[in-house]
Amino acid sequence: MILLRALRLFALAALATFASQARAEWYEASSDHFVIYADDSEKDIRRFAANLEKYHLALEYLVRTRLQKPSPSNRVVIFVVGSGGELRNVFGKGSTNVAGFYVPRAGASRAFVQDIRNKNGYPDFSTIVLLHEYAHHFLISSSRFAMPRWMSEGMAEFFASAGFPKNGGVLIGRPAQHRVYEISQASRTDVWDLLRQGSFDARRKRSSPGFYGRSWLLYHYLYFNPERRGQIDAYVREILSGQSSLDAGEAAFGDLGKLDSELMSYKRRRSFNMLEVPCDLVSIPEISLRRLSEGEGKVMPLRMRSQRGVTRDQAEELVLDVRKVAARYPDDPGVLAALAEAEYDAGNDDAAIAAADRAITLDPSRVNAYVQKGYALFRLAKDASDEDQDAAYKRAMEPFTALNQIENDHPLPLIYYYRSYAQRGIAPPENARLALENAALLAPFDQSLWFDVALLQMQEGKIELARNALQPLAFDPHGGSKGARMRELMDLLEKAPEGKPITASVLASARQAAGGDLEDTTGGDGAGGDGSDGSDGSG
Repeated sequence: MILLRALRLFALAALATFASQARAEWYEASSDHFVIYADDSEKDIRRFAANLEKYHLALEYLVRTRLQKPSPSNRVVIFVVGSGGELRNVFGKGSTNVAGFYVPRAGASRAFVQDIRNKNGYPDFSTIVLLHEYAHHFLISSSRFAMPRWMSEGMAEFFASAGFPKNGGVLIGRPAQHRVYEISQASRTDVWDLLRQGSFDARRKRSSPGFYGRSWLLYHYLYFNPERRGQIDAYVREILSGQSSLDAGEAAFGDLGKLDSELMSYKRRRSFNMLEVPCDLVSIPEISLRRLSEGEGKVMPLRMRSQRGVTRDQAEELVLDVRKVAARYPDDPGVLAALAEAEYDAGNDDAAIAAADRAITLDPSRVNAYVQKGYALFRLAKDASDEDQDAAYKRAMEPFTALNQIENDHPLPLIYYYRSYAQRGIAPPENARLALENAALLAPFDQSLWFDVALLQMQEGKIELARNALQPLAFDPHGGSKGARMRELMDLLEKAPEGKPITASVLASARQAAGGDLEDTTGGDGAGGDGSDGSDGSG
């Protein structure tokens, strides 16, 4: 018995050692639209990357929109964090129900998921969260149309329960098994609730019970029912003509009572239609795989926390741990780029610049080193004396200019070229104004950037363009009080004459209304990836 127990203990110890070794190797998978960091097997990472690319191509096919290939740093970077507990630790406060989340930023969109679980059948829930959020990312990138909330979430749910069969195709429109309870058992959410703007309770900041499940059900029914073919397009046309969501629904769908009754019958079906995008339409481009250096692997858990976004207090603790790794790997450019980011986040500009310079010397292709150096120099320039400001901003632009030479469609050099004037109180020249607008086109998912564009257009008297820039912010499904303030601003613009610049006092009020709700495009809280984001799992 003693021997048997000893053998069991040895086996457990060996298994723990094997598991530790199995998770010791970090890889970077790089494809046209995604960068994935994971400590998993090469086979699983490559398959995960391939499925995501196939999913993107299926979205292009079904939405009938081919997106421009993003610049390397403007791809979605996905961190495979580990267990649910590890993911919640990265997310931070309010993470009780988190299964994955996404942070959209110009040049630094980040998604965080649990361990890779490639399945031929129904996808793992953490993967569903990622697919749901990428559907939002794709749809926002393909159109500035501000969808009503039920449609935005219903479409994302419709696409997210995708499947990747062995024949190489992509299954879309599968039953949303993760919403079964909401669809069949939760307190009833009828068609009127879905169509009304008030289906989102801003006081509780929660959806009405069953909202996501019923939104999926309505979209799925309208999509597949041959008798209602074309009604979704008709509904969108009514919205674009200025109708409210409810009025548009009545015009496009007819008797809403009849539709609601049909949905109640539809949810009780034993089987649902789905469609398969065949493999020849989702032929994926090349996926490259790189094993990270030992130092990059050691710093990865810290890098994930940094790029999630940190407060100053959190950054001051985090940088101590990053310094320890950097002390062990002083000549690893990946570690030094992570150190530059951690030093910047902690407010140590000179240390950030020194680490970035060292990383660039060792590897001039390290994009994040240029970004963090630029951030630090801009912060120093902002505090420079009046007589030194011009020289300070000229120096601050140097790393962004160098980055532009490496990646000429990276949005951050364009943004900071504009800010190199605006932050000094100098009217930006036309090419700087165009640079800001071009950056927003490159990163249509970044709301803070579009708000900056709207302010610029308001200054120029381009009222209609400013309203178009603000519309997705005003009707953001998760906008809450911020969205309400954006709608107030749009109402103000409706009365403003085209061609007449908005007054400085109104612009100041608009900036104040935005407050801290719009994430800072400039980074400093983990923005700026090396390209080499949230959702809480409920959409």
